[in-house]
Amino acid sequence: MARFRYSLQNILNIKEKMETQAKQEFGTAQAALNVETEHLERLKERRREYEEQSARLLKGKLDLRAIEENKEALLKMDSIVATQAIRVERAKENVEAARERMAEAMKERKMHETLREKAFEAFLQEENHAESKAIDELTSYTYGQKNR
Repeated sequence: MARFRYSLQNILNIKEKMETQAKQEFGTAQAALNVETEHLERLKERRREYEEQSARLLKGKLDLRAIEENKEALLKMDSIVATQAIRVERAKENVEAARERMAEAMKERKMHETLREKAFEAFLQEENHAESKAIDELTSYTYGQKNR
């Protein structure tokens, strides 16, 4: 029996490597998004602490300097939080782009695997046909030898 050799196996191997690379890029982008999101949450928590401190400063003995510093800190934190929110959005866009590249790579690999499976099925049909032909020839030869 002949051995099956898929003529586009090199391309299939490349597609598998591309899919693996796309999965790694997606994982990296997802990890970066997680880091940026955690940083944003820490900043928001810090801002809440400044708000609580502001409320405490307004309740007790009024210290205008401390109140003003707290107000400046809150404004600065608003700016930092807004900047971090933009970073989180960019990270989300990167994750989405990486997910789309990964989905495309998976689709291409699956397409080539389907082509390989179809080529293998065609190979098996050819082999079965050749085997049937050989059996028929052998049967005809054996029958012809008996009739002589």
